[in-house]
Amino acid sequence: MTALLLRRLLVVPPVLLAASVLVFALPRMVGVDPARAVLRARTAEAVPDPATEARVRAELGLDAPAVEQYLRWLGALLRGDLGHGYVSQNPVAAEVGSAAAVSGLLTVLALALAAVLGVPAGAYAARRPGGRLDRFLGAGTIAGVAVPEFVLAPCLVLVFAVGLGVLPAVGWGDPAHLVLPVLVLAAYPAALAAQLVRAETAGVLARPHVLLARAKGLGEHAVLWRHGARLATTSVTALAGMFVSGLLGGAVVVEVVFGIPGLGRTLHRAVEAQDLPVVQAGTLLVVAVAVLAGVLVEVLATALDPVQRGAERAR
Repeated sequence: MTALLLRRLLVVPPVLLAASVLVFALPRMVGVDPARAVLRARTAEAVPDPATEARVRAELGLDAPAVEQYLRWLGALLRGDLGHGYVSQNPVAAEVGSAAAVSGLLTVLALALAAVLGVPAGAYAARRPGGRLDRFLGAGTIAGVAVPEFVLAPCLVLVFAVGLGVLPAVGWGDPAHLVLPVLVLAAYPAALAAQLVRAETAGVLARPHVLLARAKGLGEHAVLWRHGARLATTSVTALAGMFVSGLLGGAVVVEVVFGIPGLGRTLHRAVEAQDLPVVQAGTLLVVAVAVLAGVLVEVLATALDPVQRGAERAR
């Protein structure tokens, strides 16, 4: 496993380097002018004064060739210097770091809830394909996959915050503020995990070795978890990396609806204001987390799967 981890980690630097090139070049390719973005953030002038614009370009080093600008930006990035935001004038590292901590907490809680709900539900539904629990789970998972976050979030607010008044609608800082956002974020991965576990567990339970285990008197609960769901969780683990990147980068709607100061909301505001340092730092952070999560999940899935583990040892 150590050799596999090292091989996968060697891929991370080239991927992040390529991502840094895209993150640096894409705003400029679509016509975003950093100097004018700074002036719009600091003044109310629709058309900046040419002399002032030239001075800002010189201050930011935007009058240098694009390659030189990129190398200077990359060098500062490697030193941990992310600069200051155009709008807030605060250090980007502190702004993005605090927002990422909030989104990271939401992501961890949502993944934990998805696993707690999705894996057992899919496993028990697989015991009796076509039964009541299986039909109920099928309807629920279809709804969980099909209903988008921007629909589910307002619905939960209307029911639990406005109608019942048992949970806060917006805000951050109290444990009660976590409930609705985590439920919304966990709905899709929980539904997908339940579908996957149900399908794979049902297939495993029909195999000859499982039928033989039952014939020898192995209890139904032991059959389900030792032979069925145990193998299915390997596939769910493999999808966890996708869930991490999706939740961390796709929580914009949830954080905006619930007023959460997370990375999604921070990036949303930065894009609207064309605050390039914040956009670039936040985007690179999401890419880095996604790549590292993918590597760790692949190694973990290999460790859990006896077949893949044996093939890895044979190398």
